[in-house]
Amino acid sequence: MTMYQVDAFAERPFSGNPAAVCILDEARDEVWMQAVAQEMNLSETAFLRRVGPAFHLRWFTPVAEVEMCGHATLASAHVLWELGLLLPHEEARFSTASGLLTAVQTADGIELDFPARPAQKADAPAGLAEALGLKPKYVGRYRLDYLVEAESDGLVRGLRPDMQALRGLPIRAVMVTSADLTGQYDFVSRFFAPAMGIDEDPVTGAAHCCLAPFWSERLGKQRLVAYQASRRGGVLRLRVDGERVHLGGRAVTVMRGEWTGS
Repeated sequence: MTMYQVDAFAERPFSGNPAAVCILDEARDEVWMQAVAQEMNLSETAFLRRVGPAFHLRWFTPVAEVEMCGHATLASAHVLWELGLLLPHEEARFSTASGLLTAVQTADGIELDFPARPAQKADAPAGLAEALGLKPKYVGRYRLDYLVEAESDGLVRGLRPDMQALRGLPIRAVMVTSADLTGQYDFVSRFFAPAMGIDEDPVTGAAHCCLAPFWSERLGKQRLVAYQASRRGGVLRLRVDGERVHLGGRAVTVMRGEWTGS
C-alpha cells in the first residue's frame, strides 16, 4: 500500500499544510487508522476507499478522528487526479461524517465545496484571553471551537500562546483572526488545537468554514482571499454561497512511500 504526503494550500513544497493520504482497497478499522495517523504524526492523515461513484473519506489527527478537514480533503482530491483515478474533468465526491463533500479542478488549483459553520457571539471561556496573550475584540463560538478577533494583523502574526494553558480549557480549538491591514489579503488567521494533538495547524480549511462567513458579513464580500499566518503559511481563495463555503487552493505531492506495516 502506497502512502502519499501532500502539502495542501501550498504553491510550492515545504509550505502550506502537510497531510498523509492513504488509499485503501478494503475497509480497515479505526484502531488501525488511528495507529497509522499516530505513526505519520502529521496534523491529519486521510483514508480513502472507493464506494460506488464516491470515495469514503475519514480523517485522523495523531490522537483523534475529526468530522471535517479541509486540507486533507484537498490533498486527497489532488492524489486522485494525479494518479488518474479520476479524469481531470471529473468531480471528486467524498462521503464523510460531514455529509457529501466535493472538489473540482479549476484554473487556480482545486476548489472544495464544504458546509458553512457560522459562529455565534459568545463569552470567552475563563482563561482564554490570558492563554492567548491578547484582549479579544470579538468572540464567537461554533460548538467547541472559538473564533477570536484581534485588533490587528500584527497581533495575530506575533501570537505566542501558552499551549499548556489552552490545553486545560474546555475548548476543542481556537482560531484568532483580524483584517489584513497590508491590503494583500482580506483577513489573516491562526489556528490552535492542542487538545486535538495539534498545537498550531499550518493551514486549516475547516476553520475557514467559520471564518469565511464571519468576514463575508463584516466586509460585505462573497469572495475573499485569506492568509493563515503560521510559520509555513498558506493562501486560501474563498467564496461564500449561502450555507456553503468554497475553499480554493493548490497542492504539491512531496513524498511517496510504501507502507510495510500490518
